[in-house]
Amino acid sequence: MPAFNAEKTLEKTYLDLPKGMFDGVILVDDASADKTVQVADRLGLIVVKHDKNRGYGGNQKTCYKTALGIGADIIVMVHPDHQYDPKFIPEMIEAIISGGYSAVFGSRLAVRKNALAGGMPKWKFVFNIILTFIGNFFLGTKLAEFHSGFRAYGKEIFKQIDIERNSDNFVFDTQIIIQLVEKNIAIKEIPITTRYFKGASQIGIWPSVIYGFGILYNIFLYKFKLKKF
Repeated sequence: MPAFNAEKTLEKTYLDLPKGMFDGVILVDDASADKTVQVADRLGLIVVKHDKNRGYGGNQKTCYKTALGIGADIIVMVHPDHQYDPKFIPEMIEAIISGGYSAVFGSRLAVRKNALAGGMPKWKFVFNIILTFIGNFFLGTKLAEFHSGFRAYGKEIFKQIDIERNSDNFVFDTQIIIQLVEKNIAIKEIPITTRYFKGASQIGIWPSVIYGFGILYNIFLYKFKLKKF
């Protein structure tokens, strides 16, 4: 769980985790200003604290390194803001164990009406579709959604791609997709539901626009071989 100021939603997310499906829960706190760490400690999570905010991508790097360091075979990332429903974790894990996939994404747009029914703002819904279309067009993928933060990876992925080369900000997730494409690693998508509510973490319109340009820039760098991912 990459966490930043998740005090109010962390426990609900944790209690929704399917029991018996995991050996440990790691929370990496990105210098939260609230009581995220105290809640995580009370719940018995494995807690790693950043002294200063390293960004969403920097947080994920610590998450994955910590999980691999304690011997994880499968690593599932779910945000502790209760926006993604952990009930889909068993299906994601099964796709890795029995389906032969090393990367599985929970997709809010695989069934588009689910995203709107879950309260996704219409501008974000349209923006997501447009960026996903552009990503698919230039990368040759057929993903329903490029921008899900609900993902599962087999440990072997991290021997094939170098996440340390990636950004410490939100484009980290897109850069991983580019790395998977570069290595011809298939991505499996699982349709999921979502829930937007006051208190769930989300970025606003202008930060989203900046994020969108960052994605397009990275796709451009990959497409024209201007950067090694």
